[in-house]
Amino acid sequence: MKTFSFASVATQLARLLVGALFVFSGVIKLNDPVGFGYKLEEYFSESVLNLPFLEPFALFLAVFLVVLEVLLGVALLLGVFRKWTLLLLALMMGFFTFLTFYSAYFNKVTDCGCFGDAIPLTPWESFTKDVVLSVLIALLYWGKSFIQPVLPSKVSGVVLSASLISSLFFGYWVLHHLPVWDFRAYKPGTVVEESMKSAEELGLQGPVYETYYTLKNMKSGEEMEVSGTRYTQEKWYEKTDWELQADKIRQAKIQEGYVPPIHDFSLVVDGEDRTASLLSEEKVIWVTLYRLDRSDADNFKRIADAAWAWEKQGWTVVALTSSSPEEIDEWAHQYNAPFAWAAMDGTTVKTINRGNPGITLLQKGKIAVHLHGNDITPSWNPDSALAEGLQALTK
Repeated sequence: MKTFSFASVATQLARLLVGALFVFSGVIKLNDPVGFGYKLEEYFSESVLNLPFLEPFALFLAVFLVVLEVLLGVALLLGVFRKWTLLLLALMMGFFTFLTFYSAYFNKVTDCGCFGDAIPLTPWESFTKDVVLSVLIALLYWGKSFIQPVLPSKVSGVVLSASLISSLFFGYWVLHHLPVWDFRAYKPGTVVEESMKSAEELGLQGPVYETYYTLKNMKSGEEMEVSGTRYTQEKWYEKTDWELQADKIRQAKIQEGYVPPIHDFSLVVDGEDRTASLLSEEKVIWVTLYRLDRSDADNFKRIADAAWAWEKQGWTVVALTSSSPEEIDEWAHQYNAPFAWAAMDGTTVKTINRGNPGITLLQKGKIAVHLHGNDITPSWNPDSALAEGLQALTK
């Protein structure tokens, strides 16, 4: 009768947990590689890691990392390529643990994107998750002799090859269309105005923040930080031997609360806030153009040409972009685009629709469907797409 030691059982449980988590995390990010690429760009920016030369490669790195993540998870579950699998798992966890710690400690990136938009994590939650995974991987190294192939080598090879091919195909498809599963705040079915209501409007408790002040002793040079409550109650502002350091005032959340899924959203057209009017119209098309210098010009030309007919069909077409007025004028004239342009924060634009350009259809402020620019053919009909989108929401 075969016996199992504690080390064997612990190793197998760690193998299953780490392997399954890597596959799950990889698939979730592979569903939206553009979003993960944006997250890497944020990490590479001057204000975070100061590695701007890596920003142009963010999307490539995003696809590479998530495909590798899936393959490592599958290899660990199969118990094959033990040496290289454990080494790459350790290196990957070291990289991500550093990123999440840096993000949490310096409060640089508010969500690591570990599970895409499906499971948002705070920086410290992300770091804790990575520490736990690192401990489990260390356990796998300790018990690596217990990691053995669970299937014949040829079958394992087929499974790994199928995982690689399916991951690459899935990644290619969503890059040229849109994520299959939409977990973002602007997913179809969202009523934008309702999602913008504050905690107070909904009768809910919002988050509570505290202001912290840094004070410097004029004699000793000692610095200390006090909360705003203590600063007021103890009348620190009256103490002449302590000077307030204005450049070190910070605010921190001390209690969680309801935060509207959509905030800081507005549609400003030619300097006029048209948010309310555009969210009340019967048929509206948003053309999302995160950055014009990165947009697919051929797709945009096709959309601009078709927009003349769309407007005759009663559609209000508005382009959303974070680009400069000069770039907007250049594109509007070059492609003879008939629609209005709304200036919008870049993060909001790329959260609404990953397509650059992309198309989003709304009916009275309710998002019905998102489409990538690649899906807009000369025969595409927005009325039919709206009807199909609304029908899909009822299922």
